[in-house]
Amino acid sequence: MRVVSDFPRKVMEQETWIPLADGTRLAARIWRPVDADDDPVPAILEYLPYRKRDLTAERDAQVHPYWAGHGYAGVRVDIRGTGESDGVLTDEYLQQELDDGVAVLEWLERQPWCTGSVGMVGISWGGFNGLQIAAMRPPQLKAVITICFTDDRYADDIHHMGGCLLADNLSWASTMFDGNAIPPDPALVGGDWFRMWLDRLDGSGLWLSRWLQHQRRDDYWKHGSVCEDYSRIQVPVYAISGWADGYCNAVFRLLAGLTSPRKGLVGPWAHKYPHLGVPGPAIGFLQEGLRWWDQWLKDQDTGIMDEPMLRVWMQQSMPPSARYSARPGRWVAEPSWPSPHIMSRSWRLTSGHDLRGEDGIDAKDGDDDESLDIRSPLSVGLYAGKWCSYNAPPDLPHDQRDEDGGALIFQTPRLEQDLEICGAPSVQLELSADQPVAMVALRLVDIAEDDKATRVSYGVLNLTHRDSDEHPEPLVPGRRYRVTVCLKHIAQQFPAGHAIRLAISTSYWPLVWPAPRPVRLTLWPGACRLVLPTRVPRPAEEAALRPFEEPEGAPPLAKTLLQPSQESWKVIRDLANDQTTLEVFHDEGSYRLDDIALDISGSVTERYSYSYGNYDSVTGWTEWQRTFRRGDWEIHTLTRTRLTSDADSFRVRATLDAWQGDTRIFSRSWDEVFPRDLV
Repeated sequence: MRVVSDFPRKVMEQETWIPLADGTRLAARIWRPVDADDDPVPAILEYLPYRKRDLTAERDAQVHPYWAGHGYAGVRVDIRGTGESDGVLTDEYLQQELDDGVAVLEWLERQPWCTGSVGMVGISWGGFNGLQIAAMRPPQLKAVITICFTDDRYADDIHHMGGCLLADNLSWASTMFDGNAIPPDPALVGGDWFRMWLDRLDGSGLWLSRWLQHQRRDDYWKHGSVCEDYSRIQVPVYAISGWADGYCNAVFRLLAGLTSPRKGLVGPWAHKYPHLGVPGPAIGFLQEGLRWWDQWLKDQDTGIMDEPMLRVWMQQSMPPSARYSARPGRWVAEPSWPSPHIMSRSWRLTSGHDLRGEDGIDAKDGDDDESLDIRSPLSVGLYAGKWCSYNAPPDLPHDQRDEDGGALIFQTPRLEQDLEICGAPSVQLELSADQPVAMVALRLVDIAEDDKATRVSYGVLNLTHRDSDEHPEPLVPGRRYRVTVCLKHIAQQFPAGHAIRLAISTSYWPLVWPAPRPVRLTLWPGACRLVLPTRVPRPAEEAALRPFEEPEGAPPLAKTLLQPSQESWKVIRDLANDQTTLEVFHDEGSYRLDDIALDISGSVTERYSYSYGNYDSVTGWTEWQRTFRRGDWEIHTLTRTRLTSDADSFRVRATLDAWQGDTRIFSRSWDEVFPRDLV
C-alpha cells in the first residue's frame, strides 16, 4: 500500500462525546480539515461496536484521515455499550442502536464544520447498520458504502445458511462474548471505567443462547433485514464484497432489489476492506470511495455512475490449499443485474455419475430412473474452511478429494473450451430421505488436469425448509420431493482440459451443524439438474474498463510489535479412539499502540469434534483470552463456550472470568438447553 501524507487539506483529529436524549454519551473520534469551521465539509460515519480506541485503531488511521484530507470529516463512533460509549450492548442491530445512529446523524448536521450531508461506510456490522439506518430514511444520510454485509439476517448471515445452523454462529457469538467483556479505557472515561466494566460483564449476556431460541425465520430475524422492503432505501448504495467472504450473495440481491442509484463490486477478497484485500489483488478502494462520496455528498459528476453497474473479479483456476497472496483473474463488468449477458446452461445427472450437457434448463427428464443412495460420514466438511474467511488463505477450502469419498460425485468430460460462469449456480434434485429431518450439501468443484480438486461454490439446504424458512415441515420418510438448492454466487473460469464436478453429501460438518440423526438420501439422477449461469467474454468491453488504482492509505498508526502473531488449522484423527477434531488457533500476538501507551494481546482457539458415527458426540468449543495493559493497570478476560447436541436439543455451557491485575473480579457460568426446531 502506498502511504499518502500530503493531502489537499490539513487534517486535525479529536476525541469527543456525542450526547443522546436519554443522557447516554457515545464516544467518537473525528478527523476533519483544520479549516472546516470556515469551509464546512460533508461527514462520513462509521458506526461500530469494535472499539475505535484500540481494536480498530490501526485500520481507522488509514481510512478516515485519508478522506478527511480530501475534504470530508471522518467520524468513527462506538455503539452504545462498546469502547468508551456509555451503556451495555445486549445484541446485534437492536432498534436502540439504530435510533442512536439517527441521533448521531442529527448531531453531525448541527456541527458548524459539517455541511449537513452525511454518508455511512462500514464493513460487516457497519455494512449492516448503514443499510438499516438508510431504511429509516433520516434526511441527513445521502449515500452508503456497504461492505461484506447482508440484506437478510436469517437466510444469509453468519447464523444460518439454507435453514441449517452454521458453526460460525458459535464462533461469532464467542467473538462478541470476548469483545463485550473488555472495559472502556480509563484514560478517556476516568474513574468510572470500573463501574462501566462491571455493568458490561454483568449485563451483556450470552448471545448464543438468545440466537438458539430463534432457529427459523421469525420476527427476530426479520428485524434489520432490509430485504423485507427494499423500497425503504432511497439513497444511493455502493455494495461491495469478496468471493472468499461469506457475504457475496447480498451484493447481487441488492442490485436486483433496489431502485435507488446503486453499484456492485466483488473482488477475490476475504472479509476485508478492498484496499487491504486478501487474496489479492487489492485495489485503491479509498480513491474509489472518494469518487462515490464526491458524486453524492458534493454533487460533483465524477463519472462513476456512467460505468457498469457491476464489476467482479473473474477468477481463473487455482490449485487448492495453496498459500497464495493473490488470485489470478481479470476484472469483468455487467451493465445491470440481472444481466442480459448471463445465460443458464444445464447438465443432467446420470446414474453413471456423469454430468451430461443439455441445451437448456427446460430439457425433459431422461429415461434414467435408477436411484443412487448416499449416507455421508461426519468427516465430509473437515476441509471446507470457514463460512466467513477472516484469515485467508488458511481458512479457505482445501483439496476436495479429501471430501469426495463421502459424497456422491457427478462429473463432466474434460472441457474442450474455456467455460465462464457469473452468478449463482443451482441444483434441482429429486430425492427422498429415511429421516424426518435431513440436510443436503452440494459442492461445485474444478477438477484440474492433474486431478486436484478446488471448490468453486457450495450450498446447503435443511430439507425441512424446502418450502419455507418461516414455516418448516418435517419430511415424510420415503416420499419423493423436488427441491432446488442455490449455491453461492461466483465468477469463475473453468479452462479447457479441466472438468466440472458436482458433489452431494448428507453432512458438511463443521461448516454446518449436522442433522439430529444419520440420514440416507436417495437420489433419482435422471430428474436432477446442475444449472450454471454462463457468460461469454466480451474482450473489447473489458479492455475499456476504467482500471482501479493501486491501494493508498494515510500514514499507519505508530505501533510496537511485542510478540508476533501465529495461527494454525489442524485436522486431528485419533484412530485409536475414533475421535476427530478440527482445531483452529489464531494468536493475534502482542503489540503496543504507541500514542496511547497501551499493550494489547488476544488469542482464540476453536475445536470442532466428533466420535466416528456418533451424532450425539458432535461438539463445538471456543476459548478467547484478552489482555490490556498500561503501566500498573492491567485487565485480563477469559471466555469459553461449548455447544453440544443430541437428537432433541442443543446444550450451551459457557464461562466468563475477568481479572484486574491478579484479582479475579468477575466470574459467571451458563448451562442452558434449547429444543431443536427441525434443525
